[in-house]
Amino acid sequence: METGKIVRFDADRGYGFISPDSGGDDLFVHTNDLHFEKSVARPGTVVRFRSESSDRGAKAVDVELLEGRPARAYAPGKSKPTGECDTLDEQDYLSEVTEILIESAPSMTGEQIAAVRQALLREAIHHGWVDE
Repeated sequence: METGKIVRFDADRGYGFISPDSGGDDLFVHTNDLHFEKSVARPGTVVRFRSESSDRGAKAVDVELLEGRPARAYAPGKSKPTGECDTLDEQDYLSEVTEILIESAPSMTGEQIAAVRQALLREAIHHGWVDE
């Protein structure tokens, strides 16, 4: 069995794609091959699966949900990520942003850095890139 993350899944159409942790091309997955509710199949959901070849290319079968943090639920009005997206908690995100700002624009004042950090944090939360 391999592991990976769901990168896209359209519950209405009943299919999506999984990015294997081992690398390579994303694998097609059909709702009939999920061993859990399709409503849980959101970007970032960690899964275990077998890969098989089909007449249309490689696909994931026997897809199981791995234990751990459940996939993030998105509130109405918030954008859902369309590709693979690991989220950070707010403090880790702000630490990363601060380091990037200091390295790329060392002449920024503390006040400017604080303002930019807050604007970026609001946008990241809106898009679901940061866990609230």
